Amino acid sequence: MRKAGGVVPGLNTVMRQEKKYAIDIAQGAVLSAKLARIMIPDEHNGPEGYVIRSMYFDTPGDSDYNDKVEGLELRRKLRLRIYDPAQGFAMLEMKQKSGPYQLKRSLRLTREDAQRLARGDYSPLLGYPEPFAAECYELMATRCYRPKTVVEYDRTAYIARENHIRITFDRRIRASESDMELFAPCPAYSPVMDPFGLVLEVKYNGFILSYIKDLLNSVHRPEVSVSKYCLARSFTLGAMD
Repeated sequence: MRKAGGVVPGLNTVMRQEKKYAIDIAQGAVLSAKLARIMIPDEHNGPEGYVIRSMYFDTPGDSDYNDKVEGLELRRKLRLRIYDPAQGFAMLEMKQKSGPYQLKRSLRLTREDAQRLARGDYSPLLGYPEPFAAECYELMATRCYRPKTVVEYDRTAYIARENHIRITFDRRIRASESDMELFAPCPAYSPVMDPFGLVLEVKYNGFILSYIKDLLNSVHRPEVSVSKYCLARSFTLGAMD
């Protein structure tokens, strides 16, 4: 698991563009080795990268899921995220898409408050001074958001300081809609993606540097709209995004 150090209290806001590609493990291994020579490996990368676990919330009618499947330009995702089930906190994150841009806001919650949110009690958010906490409380309470699925996967990441470029390889994507304990030490998840495939994500501000873009173009795969949340939900909702 990724170490919990380096996360500070308060609100973190990131605005950027994202591109996603579905590639196979062999392509990922070749591209990852090349990127490791020209970019900075994420400090949390181990031999197998690091693990990310997210609990996604949605309305009773699954409005966020449906907005993604229907390809609406304005849409959101709301989740709790951890990197180690033993850690004492979770990140409450909201991602909002508007055209080509993604706004991600993250707020650190205590472990206890995150567990209360997972049980449908959103009142702990009223104790945080950040306006984002009040915004999430109003949204989750008035629209009756509830936990829908927990998604876990292994990530390897590389960064370039110019234009805040971040490239990630996500593999072994697995999920559950029944094992909903966010901090479970040994959860029972099922694969929701081809075990020989992975998701390549390219995140950046402004533009991608040409030498990185040339490497990405060597993969010869079209950009796709893929959502780990929708992959997880598709097994029960009967539609792929």
